[in-house]
Amino acid sequence: MKKLFRWSGALAFLLSLLSFAAVYAIRLRTPAPDDGSAVRDAIANVVLFTVFALHHSLMARTGAKAWITRIVPPDLERSVYVWIASLLFLAVCWMWQPLPGIIWQVRGPGLALYVAQIFGVALTLRAAQIVGIRELSGVTQPDLTKPIEFRAEGPFALVRHPIYLGWVLMVFATPLMTTSRLLFAVVSTAYLVAAIPLEERLLVENFGDKYPAYQRQMRWRLIPFIW
Repeated sequence: MKKLFRWSGALAFLLSLLSFAAVYAIRLRTPAPDDGSAVRDAIANVVLFTVFALHHSLMARTGAKAWITRIVPPDLERSVYVWIASLLFLAVCWMWQPLPGIIWQVRGPGLALYVAQIFGVALTLRAAQIVGIRELSGVTQPDLTKPIEFRAEGPFALVRHPIYLGWVLMVFATPLMTTSRLLFAVVSTAYLVAAIPLEERLLVENFGDKYPAYQRQMRWRLIPFIW
């Protein structure tokens, strides 16, 4: 049963990512008619993503993990997190309300933006592979007792959070930026910017001097040469 729970959670995780790709590429590509509900829908979208983001941040805390392990076996803690996050992200994707308006539409040089998006996908996949796709998807529980080294190599030689950089490229580097897409990009990126200090604080707590050494080696958190 545990194995089924883990792998079905990983499937939900994959489904949520595929849903985002489908919704972003198709549903959010077409502006909604301007019927006067844009402000209301935009607020609803922000609230919806905030619920997902709060879960993501709260569940990352040590106290929340300890609480979960009082309810479920410790080796299922990561899978429970993945299950809840995947269901919430599915809700974000399919309940996100399209908005009227197009912010920009690039035709000739648009190919360069598609290349940037593809690079973002490749960067995310490679970084996820290094971190451990099985751990990210909840199939296996992260082993904090296992020796780990943080090195400025591969995607991690660009920034400390290459998966987040890949996300920024995927959501912003589009030749057709509708208002729906822009709000999704801005809200999700704002959450990442806010979450990075918390995540890095936890990494320092879990891995001691190893992560500060990597921070000194790689200065940039999210955007090379900027931040």
